[in-house]
Amino acid sequence: MLTQLITRTITEVIAMRMHNPPHPGEIIKTLCLEPLGITVTQAAEALGVSRKTLSGILNGRAGISPEMAVRLSIAFGTSSESWLNQQTQYDLWHAEQRRKQLRVTKLAPA
Repeated sequence: MLTQLITRTITEVIAMRMHNPPHPGEIIKTLCLEPLGITVTQAAEALGVSRKTLSGILNGRAGISPEMAVRLSIAFGTSSESWLNQQTQYDLWHAEQRRKQLRVTKLAPA
C-alpha cells in the first residue's frame, strides 16, 4: 500500500512538472520515513549509508545519486528512475530560475 502511494505520488509530481518541485529528500521524509515511523538513523542503517549522508539528502543539502536511487528503490519498492527523475526535475527547475543570469551565446552555422 505504501509503495503504491509513493509511486503514484512521485509519478504525479513528475508528470505535473511542478512549480518549484520539492527536493527528493522532502519526499523521502514525508512519504517514506514519517508514515513508517522510521528514524533517520534506522533508515540510514537500512540503506547502508551513514546518518550524515542521509541527513544531507533529507535536509536538501545533497542530491540523489544513481547509487542512492537504487538503494531507495530496493528499500521502498519503487523504481530507481523515479528517484532520479525527481532530482532532475528539482535541479532543472532551479537552473531555469537562473536562466537570465547565464552568459551564453547562441550558436549558429558560420
